[in-house]
Amino acid sequence: MRRKLLIADDHQLMLAAVRTALEDERDTEIVGETHAGHQLLPLVGRTSPDVVLLDLHMPGMDGLRCLELLRERYPKVKTIVLSGSDDPGAVDAAFARGAVAFIQKTIDPGDLAAVIRQALAGNVFYSVGHRGPLAPQPECELTTREIEIVRALADGRTNKQLAKEFWLSAHTIKYHLTNIYRKLGVTCRTEAVRQAYEHRLIENPVLRTSVASA
Repeated sequence: MRRKLLIADDHQLMLAAVRTALEDERDTEIVGETHAGHQLLPLVGRTSPDVVLLDLHMPGMDGLRCLELLRERYPKVKTIVLSGSDDPGAVDAAFARGAVAFIQKTIDPGDLAAVIRQALAGNVFYSVGHRGPLAPQPECELTTREIEIVRALADGRTNKQLAKEFWLSAHTIKYHLTNIYRKLGVTCRTEAVRQAYEHRLIENPVLRTSVASA
């Protein structure tokens, strides 16, 4: 089934860039666009999207208020924030208001569709560079892909090697690692491998601690 997506951003150039990045995806149908926050809710009502890709800085109504109203009036619609901000406060505020992911606009356009799929599958992504507390979430298990990445970490792979092995950009690898750290309640790859081993997600870790993280 094709998911219906609505894009909200105050820059026409960004709207065009996102449309170009997603319009050839077979599982995605772009059903609407808006550059003003006050137009978002009526447009959602007319187009019934499955997901909204939302900028935080919008004229008429900011993105955080849009998130609140979307959660209140359209609770089944998933909202992904696509923002140029890397402020931890903005990240936390977006998640507190129901965002399922927070993606920076520095993302490689070729990775956008894959990150959206991961977010909608239930993997919550923090913005790259977020430095907020990472609380363990034991009820949230690692996905098969995340376990594969942790196993590769245990073998001493760098981010560049992971990107090459999994056919992903280095930016997307950082998203995966941040999500893994959040789920395991850790702050670095060494701790992630140890936690994964203790939870019997991997076997016989031989982590090369001197390996660079990028």
